[in-house]
Amino acid sequence: MRLPDDLRRAIGQQVDAIPAPTMVRAATEISEAYRKADFASAPLKSAAHRLAYLQVRLPATYAACSHVFDKTRELLPNFQPKSMLDLGAGPGTAAWAATDDFPSLDKITLLERDVELLRLGQALASNHPTLRSAAWTTADLRTFVPPPHDIVVLSYALGELSVSHARRLVTAAWAAGKLLIVIEPGTPKAFERMAELRKQLIAEGAVIAAPCPHEKECPLLLRGDWCHFSERLERTAEHRRIKGGSLGYEDEKFSYLAATRLPIAERTGRIVRHPQIHSGYVQLQVCATDGLHQCTVTKSQKDTYRAARKSAWGDRWPLS
Repeated sequence: MRLPDDLRRAIGQQVDAIPAPTMVRAATEISEAYRKADFASAPLKSAAHRLAYLQVRLPATYAACSHVFDKTRELLPNFQPKSMLDLGAGPGTAAWAATDDFPSLDKITLLERDVELLRLGQALASNHPTLRSAAWTTADLRTFVPPPHDIVVLSYALGELSVSHARRLVTAAWAAGKLLIVIEPGTPKAFERMAELRKQLIAEGAVIAAPCPHEKECPLLLRGDWCHFSERLERTAEHRRIKGGSLGYEDEKFSYLAATRLPIAERTGRIVRHPQIHSGYVQLQVCATDGLHQCTVTKSQKDTYRAARKSAWGDRWPLS
């Protein structure tokens, strides 16, 4: 996974003027806040912090959003959304990913309480064919009542709210959209909140399109595990320099829910851990409509075996 070239160029134009030591220091502070899951006080208090965010967090958020939109679209193949509302939009990361996965979008509204981050997002999108005409506005998510849109997105936004404010916002967001997508970090703590929000949405009449193939109790949660996924993203040379890393990639882990009131495609299982590829067989952990399955696919199964070897964490997997 890599950022679109036009977004990479736009970020480069914004960060060129900041001295390298300043960027490294700001990036370190942001990364530390995310490691501690201290999202309410994530330090975006200066221009350097906001620009460092573009380098160290925007690519990871884009990768997670792109994964989620792609997996959701598989379940809603006939859905041609026209409008999207991004709550807690930051610099518009989720909207960049959404316009790739849902090209029918022509009306996008982005809400962000940080005025400077919002202005930065507008600058990044100034040449984007859809986002340059989007509506960018400030709002307090603790009290905001979303107007109707085809898609409503909450991407890495709920961790900044209290539990009661998050529950209120999710109820309001669900009432406003045909499809509600919630994405949070792939940590046990974040998943606990996501699991509660999943119960809340089901009680309010939602069908969980993805990742779950059912509305029953989460089988991973029942056994003390947590449901999360991972997307590998390419690191640029500047990204590696700022974060002090040598690898040309990093893995972003996240949890998500896609709740809908639309008809969805036939439900199948979903691979909920990295496939284990061995000599002559592949082991898959699959969440299906009737619970967790440990599937072993052998070389003798030919086409199924080839498909298993190409499968990835987060993919759908039909159980025969």
